[in-house]
Amino acid sequence: MMNPTHRLIAILALVSTPALAQAPSGGGDIAGSATVKVAAPVSGEQVYTQVCQACHMADAKGGSGAAVIPALASNPKLATAGYPISLILRGRGAMPPLADMLAPAQIANVTGYIRTHFGNNYATPVTAEDVLRLKTPAAR
Repeated sequence: MMNPTHRLIAILALVSTPALAQAPSGGGDIAGSATVKVAAPVSGEQVYTQVCQACHMADAKGGSGAAVIPALASNPKLATAGYPISLILRGRGAMPPLADMLAPAQIANVTGYIRTHFGNNYATPVTAEDVLRLKTPAAR
């Protein structure tokens, strides 16, 4: 005789198997599906809003609590584009490295965005090539 816990697991497995067999493959935006595809952020503002804003805040003034999140607003360290690019690529402190999450163009766009918004006026363009130069092992 099967113990009650094993019996419950077996019943749940049998009951859920038909539902799994009928589930649409590949996910996608199907009515009633729990899977939602979201377009990858492209512009600097989109990347900031979707990736950076959760920690650095909508006004880029950062904050403190479980960790100290530095302000990007009116930040003189952003005058040199290599500084924010390196931090985005490699992370530091509570900030995780984003080199594997964001494409070089996305990193360039968000770097340009934070350098020209939030009280910053560092208008020198940042390119994906600039990011790639700092991303290569030789540049470390």
